[in-house]
Amino acid sequence: MDLRKIIKANMEALRSNPYPGRGIVIGQSPDGRHFVQVYWIMGRSENSRNRVFVQEGDVVRTASYDAARVKDPTLIIYNVARVSGRAHIVSNGDHTDTIFEALAQGKTFEQALYTRTYEPDAPNYTARIAGIVSLDDPVHAYQLAIIKTIGGNPNLPMRSVYGYARGIPGAGHYIATYSGDGNPLPCFEGEPRLVEIRNDAEATLDLYWAALNPENKVALMVKFIAVGTGVSFIRIVNKNV
Repeated sequence: MDLRKIIKANMEALRSNPYPGRGIVIGQSPDGRHFVQVYWIMGRSENSRNRVFVQEGDVVRTASYDAARVKDPTLIIYNVARVSGRAHIVSNGDHTDTIFEALAQGKTFEQALYTRTYEPDAPNYTARIAGIVSLDDPVHAYQLAIIKTIGGNPNLPMRSVYGYARGIPGAGHYIATYSGDGNPLPCFEGEPRLVEIRNDAEATLDLYWAALNPENKVALMVKFIAVGTGVSFIRIVNKNV
């Protein structure tokens, strides 16, 4: 199986998708020196589009662009990325903090997520997605997770955690909240998909910013984490500037 063809097809599918919603990519740079996290948000409503990413130390969070236009901050204002020791967390909601607090108590990524469920935004029941790069984990290079309903039924929550023993240089795994646009929004289906990672943060940021639908994209973060030292740096682009 040619991984390059799979990656190319998945990148083309992302470019043609008008609304994958919020997405996470975790992988490794082509030179193998960095683990990479990518996270983006999109929006269809004025409330969702009225946001930016803000970095404060090693924390990235969403914030309102125009505070006077905020209608409801629930589910749209949260910490995107945090660091606990040598574990780098990213998620699409306040479960970033759930994972952070669980790790501080000696619990695992999986244990944290089993305390949470999908978002209470009927009829979409938006999936909670999350990822982690833990440099001290002897089993996983990184993990991704999704918490969603089965068939849109709120009485049937489903939690899936995907663990990757090692990175693939130049590739990452992608998971999102939705599979496309619609009413209600159709949930992401299947396993995380192989996509492209480039050798520097700016090039990776440009790749994904260009791939997202120009009308619906709102903000994007790229984080590079040195494999050995854990030293990291972040690049952000906001549509609202």
